[in-house]
Amino acid sequence: MLIQIVLFQGFDELDVIAPFEVLKNAAAAGANLQVELVTLDDTQEITAAHGLQVQAEGHLGNGPRPDILIVPGGGWNNHAPQGARAEAQRGELPSAIARLHKEGTIIASVCTGGMLVAAAGLNVHRPAITHSGAVEELRATGATIINARVVDDGDLISAGGVTSGLDLALWLVERFFGAALALKIERQLEYERRGTVWHR
Repeated sequence: MLIQIVLFQGFDELDVIAPFEVLKNAAAAGANLQVELVTLDDTQEITAAHGLQVQAEGHLGNGPRPDILIVPGGGWNNHAPQGARAEAQRGELPSAIARLHKEGTIIASVCTGGMLVAAAGLNVHRPAITHSGAVEELRATGATIINARVVDDGDLISAGGVTSGLDLALWLVERFFGAALALKIERQLEYERRGTVWHR
């Protein structure tokens, strides 16, 4: 399984680093998965919302299509000049998300990454969640808001605020590789999952 996490200027650090570490730990523990940090274009070094500079490993769209694409948020609620809101307005990333989803990629969002999924037109009449500060904006796009930490609607998965990326990634491990492995990763991280996972 190939899981890619897409980076853009102004992404929230924890939205990316938390799922990245969970998934890397799962791979090290035997899960048949590969996780990569990718960008939409050829930009390799990305500066996150709080100044962390991250080196991308690849280019979204080059190479094999990911089985799962994780979309972080960042910069939405404070209208930052770089971040998810700016990417939604630019339109290129939502278009790529929509294309990958149509081709069969599962789309998973963390925090206000859900607004980029909404900008891709994927959440209409679908259950979803995002950061509490953007819930009403998500509702206005036609999404059905579910009050859960993680909302799994099959090929669309969303998670709430910033730290919910941990819960999202642990749920992905459980869904695809079993509850025992997910519990093992929880214990390694000394983290207990919070809230509920809604799924059909």
